[in-house]
Amino acid sequence: MADVRSEDDVRGTAPVPGRRHGVAWLVCGRRSKWLVLLLWLVIIVGTAPLAQKLTDAQDNDAQSWLPGSAESTQVLDLSKDFRPETLPAVVVYARDGGLTVADRARIAQDVRQIKALSDHGLRGDEARGPVFDKKVRASAAQIYVPVTMDEKGWERIAPAVDSIRDRTGESTGGLAIHITGPGGTSADFSEAFEGIDSTLLLSALGIVIVILLFTYRSPTLLLVPVLSVVAALFTAQALIYLLAQHAGLTVNGQSAGILTVLVFGAGTDYALLLVARYREELRRHDDRHEAMALALHRAGPAVVASGATVVLSMLVLLTADMNSTRGLGPVAAIGVAVALLAMLTLFPALLVIFGRWMFWPVIPHVGSPEPTERGVWARTGRRIAHRPRLVWAVTAVALAVCSLGLIQLKAAGISNADSFTDKPDSIVGQEVSAKYFPAGTGDPLVIVANSERRGAVTRAVARTDGVVARSIGVPPNTAPEHAGRVLFEATTSDPSDSRAARDTVERVRDAVREVDGADAKVGGGPAALLDMDRATAHDNKLVIPLVLVVVLLILGVLLRALVAPLLLIGTVVLSFAAALGVSALAFRHLFDYAGESTDFPLFVFVFLVALGIDYNIFLTTRIREEAIRQGTRPGVVTGLAATGAVITSAGLVLAGTFAALGTLPMVAFAEIGFAVALGVLLDTFVVRSVLVTALFLDVGPRVWWPHALAKASDGAAIGPASPTGTSGGAPDQR
Repeated sequence: MADVRSEDDVRGTAPVPGRRHGVAWLVCGRRSKWLVLLLWLVIIVGTAPLAQKLTDAQDNDAQSWLPGSAESTQVLDLSKDFRPETLPAVVVYARDGGLTVADRARIAQDVRQIKALSDHGLRGDEARGPVFDKKVRASAAQIYVPVTMDEKGWERIAPAVDSIRDRTGESTGGLAIHITGPGGTSADFSEAFEGIDSTLLLSALGIVIVILLFTYRSPTLLLVPVLSVVAALFTAQALIYLLAQHAGLTVNGQSAGILTVLVFGAGTDYALLLVARYREELRRHDDRHEAMALALHRAGPAVVASGATVVLSMLVLLTADMNSTRGLGPVAAIGVAVALLAMLTLFPALLVIFGRWMFWPVIPHVGSPEPTERGVWARTGRRIAHRPRLVWAVTAVALAVCSLGLIQLKAAGISNADSFTDKPDSIVGQEVSAKYFPAGTGDPLVIVANSERRGAVTRAVARTDGVVARSIGVPPNTAPEHAGRVLFEATTSDPSDSRAARDTVERVRDAVREVDGADAKVGGGPAALLDMDRATAHDNKLVIPLVLVVVLLILGVLLRALVAPLLLIGTVVLSFAAALGVSALAFRHLFDYAGESTDFPLFVFVFLVALGIDYNIFLTTRIREEAIRQGTRPGVVTGLAATGAVITSAGLVLAGTFAALGTLPMVAFAEIGFAVALGVLLDTFVVRSVLVTALFLDVGPRVWWPHALAKASDGAAIGPASPTGTSGGAPDQR
């Protein structure tokens, strides 16, 4: 290697004596680094207790998920005028061959005990039953136990069901006993969400530690990014808790779980990029403060652009109709913004404080060789440069073939029975109940209408296909009338979470709308699922194009070009389609999942595009920096060589953290985790390293059109990088 100082001069990175590299010195200066550390210590001490309260601030009731303007949401609000909001837990007893005298005596005893329950929101005195099936010799019975669902309903639904189970006992002697219905299913969902934060935290932390140890090969260096990410997570959780408590921000189990994954994944990615650039500068500069200032100055803009892309993409979710999707937007945006802040302040300050020894056993000394110049990615770039058009064409065709798996995608919603990776008691009870009672029992339609038209509305509902006519009536302990309106229920003949039940909802709504002067509205569980499907379809059509526009604008501003951003957007969309196609095949033929939730494509798209574009930003900003010095095509090879290892490591970390969602016993989380992890790996190893590299090599300088770089003859620099430029992020402004 040539003399270090002369190499710095050639690269335009030689330090200027006494110079202070702008904002970077506020983070890593000889004194200011200690102030940064002190500030973060104060923040951590103040936020850690609040972060632990985020679980208590979660709002997992129906309205936190439903679209705000939906008819089912309106009915949910109106029904509060007639009765307290309740969720029925249904106790099912069944014996093949018929219930015995002893069974009936036991059921009667259980009813008496249940009616005495009043803890955890249970309204035992309002319990209904037993209701026996209509066979000559009854083989099954049901008891309906309402549970009050106020602001603490979600927290106590599982304890309430446990209290019922304590009174009824377990299946024994051939008598099957299960607790199902909306209350039983909600309790199982609640237990699945219980401990979600700690489960994901430990899973993501373990994955990050393993991958960082493999990447850095240093047991000491990995401590710095881990500590920084944990500090960012606690700070983000505390801030979100305060906003939930005092500003009306909606947080549910889904958004809280994804927050952990995003902060760990994005934060570690930013740390990897900064460490890679810091290590480069340590090989050129004896002063670690100067090295970090230069690393921040050069890599900082790329990291900021990457974080801004994710934050703005998440905020696009605020345009969604679904409350759960809209609530995820600011939660995720806050998490990534705090992670970005921590990685640009606390993380570099800690690295400078600890010094070079943190890299042990491979400590970068001044003048030591740069390994990326002869690594696997340098060789890969040179090989692609021989026939770039053939390489990108074959790669694009392969990804297009993978996307054909989309024909196997069934993103039409997941029934309760298919929502768990295991089979909880409520699902078993649902199957048993369906053998003896109308399948929609326990989760009825709720109809609100003008009282003077009650008879006409009731007859219209009773005549509708898919409705059990004899089930129509006013539920017990319900006000008969309020403000000239009445409320009654009707049971569907199909399971309430089935496609057939949603079709019944549409028919019922059409029927009651034809009753003049009724002003009837149809809600309840089946109606809520239908409204969620419609809202998600709307969100898919609105959010996906908006995210693409946001990403395109950021890339255009960052690269100061039009052709390159369009190419990058095209590769990201192709990568998304391929990931979704392969995932669909895996779900059908490997995991045997019944289908995907309706919001599955939207979430996968947002995460893959917003996070996957990071790697294109890291690569292309480095290519642009090198293109200014040596021309576009040589710059592509150099840029790939310089960023290949760090981007690969970042991709493994992000894929690993999203794969941690698979530790949760819910199919929807497992599917999102698998698809995003697969898409990130495709982006890392195929799209960014092969497809984008080959496209840039084939298009050459024209990729920067309309910037002046597009007019430069390939292989010729348009000038040295300015010492004050933004190498590793955005180059100088020429």
